[in-house]
Amino acid sequence: MYKYIAMLLLVFSFGAKGQELNCRVQVNYQMITDANPQIFKTLEKSLGDFVNNTRWTNRDFGRSERIDCTMIFTITAYESNSFSSSLQVQSSRPVYGSTYSSPILNFNDKDVNFRYTEGENLIYNPNSFDSNLVAVVSFYANVIIGLDADSFAKSGGTDYYQAAQNMAVLAQGGGYKGWNQQDGNQSRYFLINDVLSNTYTPWREALYNYHINGLDRMSDNQKEAKEKTIAAIKGLGQVHSTRPNSFLMRIFFDAKADEVVNIFSGGPAITVTELVDTLNRISPLNGSKWNNIR
Repeated sequence: MYKYIAMLLLVFSFGAKGQELNCRVQVNYQMITDANPQIFKTLEKSLGDFVNNTRWTNRDFGRSERIDCTMIFTITAYESNSFSSSLQVQSSRPVYGSTYSSPILNFNDKDVNFRYTEGENLIYNPNSFDSNLVAVVSFYANVIIGLDADSFAKSGGTDYYQAAQNMAVLAQGGGYKGWNQQDGNQSRYFLINDVLSNTYTPWREALYNYHINGLDRMSDNQKEAKEKTIAAIKGLGQVHSTRPNSFLMRIFFDAKADEVVNIFSGGPAITVTELVDTLNRISPLNGSKWNNIR
């Protein structure tokens, strides 16, 4: 297994050249009934090309190492090239020794407003804010890469989070929601500032331990891997003790709640009483799911 992990880390720096993301982009415009649907179809294609053909980092990826993700824009209003939408962002990473992909991110950004003219070029410039559409997509592309890197190496995602934060800073003067502190405590502003805060270092360490010492060891020793998974979840308790009901805790369990239940609902039995107590304490909104852990 450690040879596998070492190879993955090597990919971060020396893999075959290629883009980082394998992203399925969808534009849902069912709520819009008084506009030519071609504009939305063109937008969908432009976004797909932009996300999948942009080099977001200096890392080189082989095609098989690209990060699987999804971006679903749901258009809620459209007039004169101005769009209002929500954006569902999801990503996953492979688990060693299996065909299973573990969800890493599952977040719904409800404040994605932008202007787009049919046929315009979408270009990523990390040093300027030229379009809120480009800024939002660029932000989440870097967050996805950062989370993926954190799941394979301790603090592996820092450079990519910093690129996302830089985009957030550039966008703050654009007049769009989601980039500023006053836009709510579950905005892009708080997402990236929390991830990079030293207060949430145990959250990032738990993300790493959960995948490397937990999921990636399931094919070697399932009982031991479950115990390591419990230890990682207990690590999240450190965050809860200083920042109860934090945004990042919601981010973690919006992606992981069902997976956690599945991990502890089959295979070799271990004592889960303390685990369930911890889960109910740090993620009470998922209490009905934790009741299924046996």
